[in-house]
Amino acid sequence: MTGIAKTPEPPYFAVIFSSQRTTGDKGYGKMAEKMVELASQQKGFLGVESARDDGVGITVSYWDSLDAIKNWKEHSAHQIAQDKGKNEWYKSFAIRVCKVERDNFYEM
Repeated sequence: MTGIAKTPEPPYFAVIFSSQRTTGDKGYGKMAEKMVELASQQKGFLGVESARDDGVGITVSYWDSLDAIKNWKEHSAHQIAQDKGKNEWYKSFAIRVCKVERDNFYEM
C-alpha cells in the first residue's frame, strides 16, 4: 500500500474506512496486509490508499461497482477479519461508500 491509487476515469466507487484501534497489534498488521493482497485480487478492485497515526486510521479502497463492494464485504476471509476487528482491533470505526463523479491526479 504505497502511494496514491491510480484510478480510472470516473464514475467509480470509494469505500472509506475510518478507525480507532485498541492497544496492541494482536495480529492486526499481518491481517491488514493479507486483506489488501486478497482485495486486490477481487473482480472490480481498482486500488487502495491508507494512512494511520497514533489516533485514527483511514483506508480508502476503490471499486468499479457497488456489486464488487458487496462481494468483497461478503468474502469469507474478509468476514473473519471484520469479526476480529469488531471484537479485538477497533475501539470504533465508520464505513462510508461514495460514488466518485470527478477526480484529478497530478504527478511530477
